[in-house]
Amino acid sequence: MSSTSKTVVCFGDSNTHGYNSSNMGRFTEKERWTCLLSDLLGSGYLIREEGLSGRTTSFDDPLFEGLSGFAYIHPCMLTHEPLDLLIIMLGTNDVKERFSANPGNIAKGLERLVTKAILTPEAWRDKPNVLIIAPPPIEEAYYETPIGPEMGKGCAEKSKALAPLYREVAARHGCHFLDAGSIPGVGMYPYDHMHLSLEGHRLLAEKLSVLIPQIC
Repeated sequence: MSSTSKTVVCFGDSNTHGYNSSNMGRFTEKERWTCLLSDLLGSGYLIREEGLSGRTTSFDDPLFEGLSGFAYIHPCMLTHEPLDLLIIMLGTNDVKERFSANPGNIAKGLERLVTKAILTPEAWRDKPNVLIIAPPPIEEAYYETPIGPEMGKGCAEKSKALAPLYREVAARHGCHFLDAGSIPGVGMYPYDHMHLSLEGHRLLAEKLSVLIPQIC
């Protein structure tokens, strides 16, 4: 790896970790969007996977430990410093019924997270450089799958409302923005309607492989 390689941290949830809802396992290194992105960008970039299933922007989950992105972003960034780009794709888990959060609340959680990342100067190689990705929305049929009761009602509607709010957060803080749900062909597996399909991983990686050299 070249000493001048640019470090890109991909900070997200199960769709960054690579959860495969067809077998309740994990997509391989030849399938996950992070790994595909690394291959597409080549040796000039060092892609760091930081995906955790269940992670939220800022909410502490009463049922599971350590899932607040806000609580972990600082040590995560220092682990991988110096950073040239931080990609944040979160919000899908924030829509869970048990958090009682509306889209505006979730966007404020994202804003807290982004602000903390920007105000961590010791982690950046040069200056803060953040790409906010609005995750593809949950499809309405999720509630008829086994994860429906776990997620609760209203998740699809809330997740669909996040992209424009995230765009506003990005504009306020000088961040880059991508609406993953707007990428042609990106969709969810029908097993739970909230995790990216194999094709979705490929298409997201291809989109980012074009975008990242323009911003980093």
